Amino acid sequence: MHSQDAATQDRLPERPDVLAHVAGNVRALRAERGLSQDALAAQADVSRRMISGIESGEANVSLSTLDRLAQALDVSFSRLVRPPDMRDNSRIDSLAWRGISDDSRATLLGTVPAAREAELWTWSLGAHEVYPAEADAANWHEMLYVMEGVLTVERDGEAPSRVAAGDFLIFTSDRPYLFANREADPVRFVRNVVF
Repeated sequence: MHSQDAATQDRLPERPDVLAHVAGNVRALRAERGLSQDALAAQADVSRRMISGIESGEANVSLSTLDRLAQALDVSFSRLVRPPDMRDNSRIDSLAWRGISDDSRATLLGTVPAAREAELWTWSLGAHEVYPAEADAANWHEMLYVMEGVLTVERDGEAPSRVAAGDFLIFTSDRPYLFANREADPVRFVRNVVF
């Protein structure tokens, strides 16, 4: 769902604003659960150094790492990234991912309860930009609607799907996949993640 490879994350010029509250939220949630940084690192399968960097606000963390932290802390991704004083998730409206191109970005608009939660995102990919995603847990689904351009979705073991403006694609995201813009013009799409 939120995955991004660390190499791409390290090249980004600015931190996405969705990370603004992560340091304090992780620190507070870890303390509420009586976990040390070492214990949280082990549960989330990340290094203690990464936990320390996140809590100090110095780590440029990938979205897949935030997913693992949320799972280890038994909270939703949105709870981990939203402002601590926000009453609900209906209007988060925070940039969560930025690609190399200025035309490549993902904004988490808000979430509502589903079996666990449903997220509403806007995405855009500049020319030839690719966003790789790790497999999600069973019963996670992606619902995409392309507003402009052509989006190519590649899933392990399947032929690529080309989704043109005005069309949509729904799939289970329980195996690695990627979003790609194989065209010269930007692609803009709405992404719903339901889990």
